[in-house]
Amino acid sequence: MARQFRAQGHDIVDDPALADQVVVNTCAVTQDATRGSRHAIRDLNRANVNANITVTGCYAHISPDEITVLPGVVRVVDNLAKERLVETLTGQPVQPFDIEPISRDNQLSAYGRTRAFVKVQDGCDNACTFCVTTIARGDGRSRPLAEIIHEIRSLHWMGYQEAVITGVQLGSYGHDQGDPHGLVHLVQAILSDTDIPRLRLSSLEPWDLSSAFFQLWDNPRLCRHLHLPLQSGCDVTLRRMRRRTNQSSYRALIESARHHTPEMRITTDVIVGFPGETEEAFSISAAFIEQVDFAGLHVFRYSKRPGTAAARMRGHLPEAVKKERSARLIAWSNEAERRYAERFVGATLPVLWEHIAGATQDGFINVGYTDNYIRVRSIHPRPLTDHITLAQMEHYDTDQMQVVPLLD
Repeated sequence: MARQFRAQGHDIVDDPALADQVVVNTCAVTQDATRGSRHAIRDLNRANVNANITVTGCYAHISPDEITVLPGVVRVVDNLAKERLVETLTGQPVQPFDIEPISRDNQLSAYGRTRAFVKVQDGCDNACTFCVTTIARGDGRSRPLAEIIHEIRSLHWMGYQEAVITGVQLGSYGHDQGDPHGLVHLVQAILSDTDIPRLRLSSLEPWDLSSAFFQLWDNPRLCRHLHLPLQSGCDVTLRRMRRRTNQSSYRALIESARHHTPEMRITTDVIVGFPGETEEAFSISAAFIEQVDFAGLHVFRYSKRPGTAAARMRGHLPEAVKKERSARLIAWSNEAERRYAERFVGATLPVLWEHIAGATQDGFINVGYTDNYIRVRSIHPRPLTDHITLAQMEHYDTDQMQVVPLLD
């Protein structure tokens, strides 16, 4: 949206007090997310009572009546109309990018040019009992391949070094177009038809992948990082969640990934406190998580979402129980992240330097990520932003690796 606004000649400002129009993209995955969206809208209105606020995203889609009464809101755009939001708001048609150095160079000058997120798919065809995504996003819809290739070529031309391919159900890319292997074909096309130095995949449902999928990592431009949502390591809970996986199939998938790419960073999502999750079920889940030996977890406390099957289930747990279980897994995750990162101490890995976090008398504090998504930090005499260099991994400290760039 920011690119589209800029392409029409509008300015993007950091201070809401300077804005004529404000766009809020909301989330509805948890109660905390919807509460945060409401707070953001109110805060923006207090910062500028004269600005017109347009609200879109999942919360706006499933609960528009709760949004329209908030102060400053003049327009609610559901997810089905979200792609046309800029044109709706400005009344001007959105033009595709052309290769025009001056105008295109200015469009993202305020945002840096290191890592670009390219959305290739929207909607979800799953029916997980805890999730409102299918309600909020609709059926799976894939963007045309040629359009994606053009966008990535354009982003690389603008200076981006990495493209992150995203989607609500990314693994289903192409299914709606009759291609059951659409994601494989998409990745192959990007790697063959663009020169973007690094390509990364966002979250993928495990049942959308086959063992042959991992052959894609024969190309070193594909980053060694997979995020494969599990949600629970207990088969009983997985069935009640209506997740299309179990311990056996998930373990086999992980083994295939690591057999092909031993240093692959594999992370996951876990929900604790799902209705009916006993202490035994949680213990089974935690034990399986330890067996898989993830490189990190995103831990969520179950949140009742209106309209979902899980909201009507029996056995909802107290918040105190969910918080305690969450804390146990977060502590394990922190240790798992450290353990994975320390495997690479002494190694030389490629780093995309993404920003400057400050400066000392010895130089600039450069921050970046390896291809397998280890956050790194180095004090160097000059800024390294937007460069990919090799770096020597020195030691891991809290949540990042201290490194020494190896420059020509």
